[in-house]
Amino acid sequence: MDIISQLQEQVNIIASLAFNTFGTLQRDAPPVQLSPNYPEPPANANAVEDAASLAEQPKLLSAELVKAAKQFDALVAALPLSEGGEEAQLKRIAELQAENDAIGQELQKQLEAAEKELRQVQELFGQATDNCLNLKKPE
Repeated sequence: MDIISQLQEQVNIIASLAFNTFGTLQRDAPPVQLSPNYPEPPANANAVEDAASLAEQPKLLSAELVKAAKQFDALVAALPLSEGGEEAQLKRIAELQAENDAIGQELQKQLEAAEKELRQVQELFGQATDNCLNLKKPE
């Protein structure tokens, strides 16, 4: 797998971990009274038992998130350095764009030639079927 694919995969892992971490924190957060105007939220009967596991879970999730971020940083550090700086990169991009445009024009010409040939073949096929069905006398 190339380095860019690895980076994309690591970004997906980080996004998934962040999503799961935030979701877990929201799900497991104890109820809190938002305002004195609202009634007191009901107490959870398992609050004492859950407190120990709830306190440990965010630490584990955040450790996984930090580990994934460090792996991403290591992949970024492994990227090859560009030679010649930004000016050389822009020149190379312009060269590649010109090459792409030339190939695109060649492909367009080939497509047009193929469409012309297809029309000719369809016309000849139509003539051949008409002749076979004796709908039209051979010329």
